[in-house]
Amino acid sequence: MLIVFPCYPQDFVFTRSINGHIIVANFLGGGRERLVHESVFVLDFGSQYTQLIARRVREAHVYCEILPFNMSLAEIRQKQPKGLILSGGPDSVYGAGAPHSVSELWNGNIPVLGICYGFQLLSLQLGGKVQRAARREYGLAEIELKRKSLLFEGVGEKSKVWMSHGDNISELPPGFEVVGMTSNSLAAAENPERKIYGLQFHPEVVHTEQGKKILENFLFQVCSCRGDWTPASFIDDSISRVREQIGAGKAICALSGGVDSTVAAVLVNRAIGKNLTCIFVNNGVLRKNEFDKVLANLRDRLQLQVLGVDGSQRFLSKLAGVTDPESKRKIIGNEFIAIFEEEARKLGKVAFLVQGTLYPDVIESVSIKGPSATIKSHHNVGGLPQKMDLRLVEPLRELFKDEVRAIGRALGLSEEIVQRQPFPGPGLAVRILGEVTPERIRLLQEADDIVVSEIKQAGLYSKIWQAFAVLLPVRSVGVMGDERSYDYTVAIRAVHSQDGMTADWVRLPYEVLERISNRIVNEVKGINRVVYDISSKPPATIEWE
Repeated sequence: MLIVFPCYPQDFVFTRSINGHIIVANFLGGGRERLVHESVFVLDFGSQYTQLIARRVREAHVYCEILPFNMSLAEIRQKQPKGLILSGGPDSVYGAGAPHSVSELWNGNIPVLGICYGFQLLSLQLGGKVQRAARREYGLAEIELKRKSLLFEGVGEKSKVWMSHGDNISELPPGFEVVGMTSNSLAAAENPERKIYGLQFHPEVVHTEQGKKILENFLFQVCSCRGDWTPASFIDDSISRVREQIGAGKAICALSGGVDSTVAAVLVNRAIGKNLTCIFVNNGVLRKNEFDKVLANLRDRLQLQVLGVDGSQRFLSKLAGVTDPESKRKIIGNEFIAIFEEEARKLGKVAFLVQGTLYPDVIESVSIKGPSATIKSHHNVGGLPQKMDLRLVEPLRELFKDEVRAIGRALGLSEEIVQRQPFPGPGLAVRILGEVTPERIRLLQEADDIVVSEIKQAGLYSKIWQAFAVLLPVRSVGVMGDERSYDYTVAIRAVHSQDGMTADWVRLPYEVLERISNRIVNEVKGINRVVYDISSKPPATIEWE
């Protein structure tokens, strides 16, 4: 079957299948064909582990995205999935307003794996019964297999699994067989003829001993995936997509010096070369000496065409008197776009803006994938104005941070760039709680510089996801040089994470904390107290605002 659909620029592409591989080519002008990688999609029913499922699939080198639970079968088929995974969720399938997938899904001839709530839902919709469990299961349990199954090929007869459910499946739908049980509940079932499988436990969490193997069996044994989604293939595909999107046009790239925007810039630079101009804006809330250091690094080491713009005064004037975190983010997002559009007009006929937007930015900013809630607006997603003169190019939009680092290494970027810790797009503005003023910026720049330098000195920088200082709108009494002081408090934040979606606080050595505290109090006039943040995400976020 030939599928034709419009794309930018004014052109058409078609897709066709060759030996099970989906091929995309230009419809006009005989353009170069490129491979479209097989995909497995996760339907999101609100589980705290939904993003983790997608990550586990990608770790097996199969491309994966998260889709709304109620997406129609027609829309799903257009994406040509090799398989679907139904996530868990906090609801009961019988509850008022509980999310339900479309009933036609089960007749779509697409392999399906239901996890926890997803298993209960498919059982209910296919004619089974679900009831409140006599005893809820939360935490580790032991599963015992009752029959052979493709899903459990290579998995021991007994193994530890992670449970988190209050409902049980009391009666399986017609055609389903029990695969595994715990002492308390039905743990796994299947209808292999229809390629529909269900797990009451969570294979995506590390607590499930053979969870990775079970997911890989679904991908490779049930869905017949090849596992061809690698950094090298992503680079080739991204370059092709960018060339198709931009064509002979010109683009500017919003650079911050971080790994995300740098990888995006290098990718697009390989695609369109001299037609890309990178712009690094001093928004007045960068780290100490950041503007000059980053400009030199990007120009000299990466050979990118970089334009430096000092917009510090205009940003700070817009932020004056503003204390609400969401307002700060939106103000900064709008001002960035205003500067980019101004610079684009100076360059002449620039139609595209390249950004290093990542998947966690999208998930947290816009509630479009399932019932998850908007947590905060990232300046390059939810903080953007509704109308812009520039069209967005976001080659990393569906990647997690560690995947971007892998892409950066494949592009040949240095470890200094690849391992650079994340820094928020709104900069220190969201690490200064309350109003952003020049004096508060100075205090935080000095304190943050000490934190980073001591973390590096201790050999911990590459082992920690993020370590930074936060200036609190709190003053307290202190004693310095036998005199009373009444100065600001700084909080130190250090977290471990893989992708920014979840995080745990770092147990920094006491001697490192001691050096950080002593240096800040002694070297930064205006701060007399240092505290340490021991909150994980969730319930807290990594940044304070």
